[in-house]
Amino acid sequence: MDTPLSTIAVVGLGTMGTGIAEVLALAGREVIGIDISEAAARQAVTSLEASTARAVGRGRITEQERADALARFRTYDTLQAAADAELVIEVVPETYEIKQQVFRELDAVVSATAILATGTNALSVTRLAAESQHPERVLGLHFFNPAPAMKLVEVVSSVLTAPPAVEAVTRLARELGKEPVAVGDRPGFVADGLLFGYLNQAAAMYEANYASREDIDAAMKLGCGLPMGPLALLDLIGIDTARTVLEAMYSASHDRLHAPAPVLGQLSEAGLTGRKAGRGFYTYDAPGGQDVMPDALTPSPEAAAGTGREIASVGVAGSGTMASGIAEVFAKAGYTVVLAARGQEKADLAKSRIAKSLERSVTKGRLTAEARDETLARITAAGSLDAFAEVDLAVEAVAEDLQVKQQLFATLDKVCRPGAVLATTTSSLPVIAIARATARPEDVIGMHFFNPAPAMKLVEVVRTVLTADNVHATVRTVCSKIRKHPVDCGDRAGFIVNALLFPYLNNAIKMVEEHYASLDDIDAAMKLGGGYPMGPFELLDVVGLDVSLAIEKVLHREFRDPGLAPAPLLEHLVAAGCLGRKTGRGFREYARR
Repeated sequence: MDTPLSTIAVVGLGTMGTGIAEVLALAGREVIGIDISEAAARQAVTSLEASTARAVGRGRITEQERADALARFRTYDTLQAAADAELVIEVVPETYEIKQQVFRELDAVVSATAILATGTNALSVTRLAAESQHPERVLGLHFFNPAPAMKLVEVVSSVLTAPPAVEAVTRLARELGKEPVAVGDRPGFVADGLLFGYLNQAAAMYEANYASREDIDAAMKLGCGLPMGPLALLDLIGIDTARTVLEAMYSASHDRLHAPAPVLGQLSEAGLTGRKAGRGFYTYDAPGGQDVMPDALTPSPEAAAGTGREIASVGVAGSGTMASGIAEVFAKAGYTVVLAARGQEKADLAKSRIAKSLERSVTKGRLTAEARDETLARITAAGSLDAFAEVDLAVEAVAEDLQVKQQLFATLDKVCRPGAVLATTTSSLPVIAIARATARPEDVIGMHFFNPAPAMKLVEVVRTVLTADNVHATVRTVCSKIRKHPVDCGDRAGFIVNALLFPYLNNAIKMVEEHYASLDDIDAAMKLGGGYPMGPFELLDVVGLDVSLAIEKVLHREFRDPGLAPAPLLEHLVAAGCLGRKTGRGFREYARR
């Protein structure tokens, strides 16, 4: 097992197998591609030719390097071709039966020192290793799609795997320019173990008709900075594959959050497995296509439009970062804004914060000095909500406390003129409970901005069972005018983003509690394997552990699912005053400013 792994066989030349073969060939390895389908083998060669040609065109490799890589890739239709391989990587369909057969046959073919790796992302490596006469040389080597681009490789050891085999493939991964993460053998490993629970909840959210597929995907892209929405990602992965992964995860965890959403089974049984079939959650231009085509579920612009109320002036209640950010957004869009706080001094301070923000935009060339002055002139700082008497839209951005918000809305009810729209920016509280503090709940709606409001494009528009249609239409129109992307949500805990984001964060904490993986490995796995802008622990420390715990409690109280109960480690850190970056310590320690 101390060989340099210069000759490597890849069994299964689908999308992933072909991608792995490309990575290996470009890194100077002799690659033996094996597939029982001659068509798959031909397609693999064609794909490799096209991919390397694009790389030459983009200046990433030379024409000679391309020719050398193509010469190192040979295809065969029998496992006998793996006889000289020092490492065999199987990426055949995700079933025990097929993979076990491959491992049994390889035992009779490869040398005694060859390492056998499975590319599974869901099945038990230990169970697959048990099929080999030499289980000590079997491990998991989980690349991510597309293999040439994604940096993460999970190196999965079973209780039987010999350390030298792990060391050899870990060294290989680094030589390939990848970031190896060592993990134990459990379904989903790190990245998929966190990712697929989140994808499953998104599918269940869609199935419950809580939000449209477009709004769910837009919310997670714009609200969390993810490269793809969850339903589009399920289509890319393959809905049948996702269902298989979730079944394996559920059989190990018995966590209801891992029980595949019925819609995944329905689509799979109908053959609507995503991009590869030309249809899944979305419809594509062709099987294997990437371009989404309009279908019966595609919303029409006319359906989204409606007759709303005229909005010329906006009141923003609050003096914190979110309130000043929202006021800045409305003023930039040309609205007359009244920024009201508890006292003139706090209101003036909030306006000065906006002035500094606008000045930074001027310095960076994003705003002219003239536009800065005009924006600031549209904002009036007031020390009382009485200044909202004539506004057309009142937006509260005060503390996330139901009683505080109810008191404020009771005041708005008395101060604001009849017909004014009243909006709350709550991220977790029931909007209807806030609306009922007024005598006009039909005028109340949720407008959940994301922080920082000037930069984040998403607004979750939350209508209650009492919200008037023209109020909903008004807010959607206003969102467009302030250059935000509105997504419609029902009035339930977490709306779209937090309802999908925080269970994922909670599950990451549970992984650490169970000593399955380290903070650093989990953060690296989600950034490198999932394309997330931040790892879960980086994000938790930025959001604040106390804020995160509060949201987790709201979700658990609303849905009563044991899997949503806050991780004890999160509760312990909050109790100890370790709240993240703002206190200098959370899951990690930070230098005090």
